[in-house]
Amino acid sequence: MRRVVITGMSAISPIGADWETIADNLKSGNTGIRYISDWDKYEGLNTRLGGPADCFEKPTHYSRKATRSMGRMSLMATRATELALEQAGLLGDESIQDGRMGVAVGSSSGTPDAIGEFGQMLFNHSVNGLNATSYVRMMPHTAPVNIGVFFGLKGRIITTSSACTSGSQGIGYAYEAIKYGHQQMMVAGGCEELSATQAAVFDTLFATSLQNDHPELAPRPFDKGRDGLVIGEGAGILILEELESALQRGAPIIAEIIGFGTNSDGAHITQPNATTMQIAMEMALRDAQLDASQIGYVSAHGTATDRGDVAETQATFKVVGKKPISSFKGFTGHTLGACGALEAIVSINMMNEGWFHPNVNLTEVDPECGDLDYIVGEPRQIETDHVMSNNFAFGGINTSLILKRWKGE
Repeated sequence: MRRVVITGMSAISPIGADWETIADNLKSGNTGIRYISDWDKYEGLNTRLGGPADCFEKPTHYSRKATRSMGRMSLMATRATELALEQAGLLGDESIQDGRMGVAVGSSSGTPDAIGEFGQMLFNHSVNGLNATSYVRMMPHTAPVNIGVFFGLKGRIITTSSACTSGSQGIGYAYEAIKYGHQQMMVAGGCEELSATQAAVFDTLFATSLQNDHPELAPRPFDKGRDGLVIGEGAGILILEELESALQRGAPIIAEIIGFGTNSDGAHITQPNATTMQIAMEMALRDAQLDASQIGYVSAHGTATDRGDVAETQATFKVVGKKPISSFKGFTGHTLGACGALEAIVSINMMNEGWFHPNVNLTEVDPECGDLDYIVGEPRQIETDHVMSNNFAFGGINTSLILKRWKGE
């Protein structure tokens, strides 16, 4: 079986679109959560909090023809892919267009506005408002297909539309495609665009934060006083490559993926299950042939929901013991399809630099949460060669990734 390394990464998030900006915000405790005044028009919507990626605008060198089939999420994912390919030294290289490179990128859904265009047809009994790109922007595989067309990629397309695990499954399935010899290179990750419809999904479940007057106080992963999640947006893309291929072309190797585990609860659509979460983490460790004691940091899913935080942390403690842990979502909100990829990218960069961000807004750990080493206050200096990144989604879908620092061996 082949070893899989990462040769390029790019993230677009509510706290920045480059690692220097993201790192500065993580170290300073600055979040990207805002009051979204445009949501005031929605009757019955309780939350007004969101994490917009204000740093992103459509690149001026993207033509209208090339982007007319793209909603905002596809634009973000395409731009992140462009930057990741550039870092990997593969942008414009003919090797990515001959079938050796595939795409595994996910999102919870297609562009919400495009879905709305078809909704208007059902309500108004008229196709007025629909156009030739409506479906392409709406379809769940809009991002990976648009990425493939934009860069001329002819390998396999893997669409991971699995809500909160879309990005982590994208990385995991891309890793497996290379590990088992099906592809030499893969574009992997996830994306999502901010929409009131997504906030409403969780609002109807009484799972959103109502700290509308104090956006800086939400969300509060693992805190006893947490009152729910906040929705965000962004895109995270990693370029995965078979090790020998990367070495032969002298590519910059950022990190190695050595383990992936995914399963499902098979019990309830929305209620988390600590037992199957635990099994997913154990699967990833077995795949990595790694002992739990070698994990130096855990990137938590950490949505700040009542039962989700409890189930996740109890499962994590059973697998790795009292290890350092923090949640990136405290800074960005829940970016849904993008979160697994963004969190993997952030974890890799921090591992390579020897520090890890704290849990923002965590003042008192919920006593029902697992007995973990919750990083609070300042960033923590930690030297480790292995981090675990976990995500858990509606439908009872669980994922765990094991990432290894690259030491040239």
